[in-house]
Amino acid sequence: MQNQTSPLILTFGPTDPVGAVGIQADLASFAAMGCHGLSVVTALFIGDTARIEDMQIIDADWVSDQARVVLEDMPVAAFKVGAVGSVENVSAIAEIVSDYPDIPLIFDPFLSSLPDQGAEGEDMLMAIRELLVPQTTVLVLSNVELARMAETWREPSEEDMMAVDAMRLIEMGCEYVFVTGTPSELTDVANTLFDEGGVIRHDNWQRISGSYSGAGATLAATIAALLANGLDIPEAVFEAQEFTVASIANAQRLGMGKLVPDRYFWARESDEEIDLTPPLQ
Repeated sequence: MQNQTSPLILTFGPTDPVGAVGIQADLASFAAMGCHGLSVVTALFIGDTARIEDMQIIDADWVSDQARVVLEDMPVAAFKVGAVGSVENVSAIAEIVSDYPDIPLIFDPFLSSLPDQGAEGEDMLMAIRELLVPQTTVLVLSNVELARMAETWREPSEEDMMAVDAMRLIEMGCEYVFVTGTPSELTDVANTLFDEGGVIRHDNWQRISGSYSGAGATLAATIAALLANGLDIPEAVFEAQEFTVASIANAQRLGMGKLVPDRYFWARESDEEIDLTPPLQ
């Protein structure tokens, strides 16, 4: 008799020795949501809790082969794409996911701690916009990252262009755009979800003091896991925010640099309070 399989999620991203971002972070978030993570490596990082010092980009043929072999063997419930590393990798990933149009794609393209890639970085943004954004179910960006991507089609502006830019991405084919760090008069942190009709949710959170590495990675990966578990997108986005805030509130100081969110905080409660069922199921 075959055992029931946990939802499978295929993530494309870099390896991080610390486990704060990239594939290691994704796998931890997936596991916390009761999912099993499959991985395709796009780059290798050299870094610690303070910074990413260097990276080695994986050849696009290797990226493609990693994914194709896995996908021929196992059915996946969601794709999660993080930092892709190169224009060639963008093309390879876009070709792969185009063969599975019914599988949701959660895309978190920016990693603020990456070294500056100069002109190649500009070309990669253009490729992302043209090849991956139109296939994306949920695009996760900070307000600053959204403005940076928008500079691929407009001049920089000091005006608040968030809503205009988000709707432009949706016009390009992206189903939902989730913008973090949006303006709010009510609290320190606000996040806004857009679809073709405009704003569909705007959530406010109290800011947690400290410097963290991996908050955005936790958020995007948890959204993917909750979609794989069958939640609809607005609900998954809210639940993922709750989980990320709790992970940050329980962050660990693994080294001398930034704090790292604890995706297994729920398993570290006292014996009297412990609940072995992961949250948000």
